Amino acid sequence: GAAGTSHSVRLSNQVVNIVGFLKNAFLGLIVSIYLLAGRKRFLAQGRLILYGVFKEKWARLIEDEIIYADKMFSGFLMGNSLIIGVICFIGTYMMGIKSALLVSVVVGVTNIIPFFGPYIGAVPSTLWLLLENPLHAFYFLIFVIVLQQIDGNIIGPKILGNSTGLSSFWVLFSILFFGGLWGFV
Repeated sequence: GAAGTSHSVRLSNQVVNIVGFLKNAFLGLIVSIYLLAGRKRFLAQGRLILYGVFKEKWARLIEDEIIYADKMFSGFLMGNSLIIGVICFIGTYMMGIKSALLVSVVVGVTNIIPFFGPYIGAVPSTLWLLLENPLHAFYFLIFVIVLQQIDGNIIGPKILGNSTGLSSFWVLFSILFFGGLWGFV
């Protein structure tokens, strides 16, 4: 009796968690679409708030810094994603995976999303490869995990350090230190 009830409670909790995750993912997608659709209006509104709160001299200075930061980090994200996509293609092609280009594009594109992006790209790619060849899917999963460790600890800090003018050591230090202090936040 009690073991069956405990099992059904755990199963119910898992179903609720999955439904909650799917709901949040769907809401995130909808909010993203609204944000992208209204990006020009939001930019104009942000500019109005900036010039409304600060004196014109300071508002112009803040706006220039935001534009500079946007150029630096968008270049980093696009360059880093392209590098990861190319490395993924080379690795998967050398493993003899038929869909090397497809899975590499998925991994490269989702690598733009900070922190979770590489894993978001690995899941559908692994499922796709599971349908083609389960052994390739296993090798791919190990390869992507290793690739993401290399990206997060070597490639990413090096590129971010070069684009921001900071030393790669300080970029890696800040990622590890503040990641340890505050986790994902």
